[in-house]
Amino acid sequence: MADVSRAHPGSAAEPALTGKLIAGAVGGLGGGVVFGMMMAMMGMLTVIAGMVGSSNGFVGFIVHMVISAIIGAGFGLVFGSKALDFQSGALWGAIYGVIWWILGPLLIMPIMMGMGPQFGMALTMPMMLSLMGHVSFGVVAGLVYPLAVRRFA
Repeated sequence: MADVSRAHPGSAAEPALTGKLIAGAVGGLGGGVVFGMMMAMMGMLTVIAGMVGSSNGFVGFIVHMVISAIIGAGFGLVFGSKALDFQSGALWGAIYGVIWWILGPLLIMPIMMGMGPQFGMALTMPMMLSLMGHVSFGVVAGLVYPLAVRRFA
């Protein structure tokens, strides 16, 4: 599906743009399932549903998975060339998770819900749990990415 431009010993070959986007989306879905289970256990899926005017946890999970696939595709685009093996995938995934923790629950989501940026809440327990979830998302996405690259390259 994707053209191989160079290979790293012991790692996946670097795919073309389409392969990076697809592999990233697949990685994002993997990370999304793990993070979604964490959010379900904490009762947070209704908060995600609120982004689309719902209070239904299942709606929240669907919204979360769509966002996960999109953010995962972004991972492939931004870090795909660096995440071609498990070690680098996990590292870049963790970094990407931190970036999205800042962008998502501290900036974009509260603005969408009319609350404004929530940077002052960053060190609260709920936000620390959110950070753990976002890092988990990123690590799983980064671990799935090289496998997906091998499948779609």
